[in-house]
Amino acid sequence: MDLSHTSPAPTAPPPTPPDSDPSAVKGRAVHPGDKIFRGLSRGSGITLLVIMAAIAAFLTYRASIALSANSANFLTAFEWNPQGDPPAFGIGILAFGTAVSSVIAMVIAVPVAVGIALFISHYAPRRIAAPLAYVIDLLAAVPSIIYGLWGALFLVPYLDGLTRWLDRFLGWTTLFEMSNPGSPARSIFTVGILLAIMILPIITNVCREVFLQAPKMYEEAALALGATRWEVIRMSVLPFGRSGIISASMLGLGRALGETMAVATVLSPGSVFTWHLLDPGSGTFAQNIAAKFNEADEFGRDALIASGLVLFVITLLVNGAARYIIARRKEYSGADA
Repeated sequence: MDLSHTSPAPTAPPPTPPDSDPSAVKGRAVHPGDKIFRGLSRGSGITLLVIMAAIAAFLTYRASIALSANSANFLTAFEWNPQGDPPAFGIGILAFGTAVSSVIAMVIAVPVAVGIALFISHYAPRRIAAPLAYVIDLLAAVPSIIYGLWGALFLVPYLDGLTRWLDRFLGWTTLFEMSNPGSPARSIFTVGILLAIMILPIITNVCREVFLQAPKMYEEAALALGATRWEVIRMSVLPFGRSGIISASMLGLGRALGETMAVATVLSPGSVFTWHLLDPGSGTFAQNIAAKFNEADEFGRDALIASGLVLFVITLLVNGAARYIIARRKEYSGADA
């Protein structure tokens, strides 16, 4: 009998594991604890969205009342006079001061924070790393008003020498030129330094935890190939922690943008636009609201709320940009390794 043309006997499909069977999963009993946890998680997310929507609606409603009677361009005007006839106010000075102070803080804080995080996670002995990390954690818990008092009573007097040095050697850049060399250092530059000190613990803590999660096998492989300690960090740790550094920086930027009491204690605000960072002249959104809210009438408070709405939108845009950058760089971060 010729069996060359006979079809092979069909083989039975492999059994489906019980955990991957949809019917088995669907029919599996759900514990009451799972239902409670799912409901609490879902409710927490919905509650957060409702609170954010309520804040946005309140700010928009109160801001529309003031903006409808404003005689100036709200986004570009430098004047702040809601009590005038007609009222005229704008956020030009406030936006400039907020942006410049935050940029100064980020330029100073991010490199220092990354360096401290690398020292704690990869260089310092354990007997030094643990106390240093504990001190950094304590700095993150210090209230803002304490930083403000320290900045006003200690930082401002001791920055006089630095500001005069900058005016002498870098005054030709216009940015570090002082119109009145004898005035106290209550300027946007001082506020930027103070904000850098305040956001340093936040960025350091996040970066430290990210660097500690770097895959050890990558570091050991680089060391086995003869790489130095810095080459290991540059080729293995920093690429893995890139998205974490961005996240930490955005967290610090969020605090720098909305900081109130420390800035209000140190800064001498003005209503004159100037590129001289060492001169008083520019305020910030949060500082302007804190300084003028008590003395403002109902319409003036609506104007301040309008500036708060702008700060609210800026904060949302910063966080949205951070999420976008992290999502784009996720495949390069090493998180999937």
